[in-house]
Amino acid sequence: MIGKWQSLVIDCEDPDTLAAFYQELLGMDRIQEHEDWISIGDATGRPGVDFQRVERLVRPQWPDAEHPQQMHVDVLVEDLEAAEAEVLRLGAASLNAGSKTFRAYKDPSGHPFCLVLT
Repeated sequence: MIGKWQSLVIDCEDPDTLAAFYQELLGMDRIQEHEDWISIGDATGRPGVDFQRVERLVRPQWPDAEHPQQMHVDVLVEDLEAAEAEVLRLGAASLNAGSKTFRAYKDPSGHPFCLVLT
């Protein structure tokens, strides 16, 4: 092993809004907060998700290869219908893709993520 995973860093134009979205989605707390950077996680010192301000975000246009998804987060859920209603309420948008076991969405900054049935 070379090292240990610290965090996933997501570029966005509004770290506060995107951090709030993922806090609700993942049930995490804010661990650090600065003007251009917010970290959420289970506890200080454990892997988490960071949101970094960029001036001009080039949004993915999944599944368009000219503007690839770059990364996406899979979130395990017990009920796809209930989870979908909640993420749409939080500001996600459906990408109208998936199957009986997963569905694809984009977060408020346009990054794709999937709800995956446990």
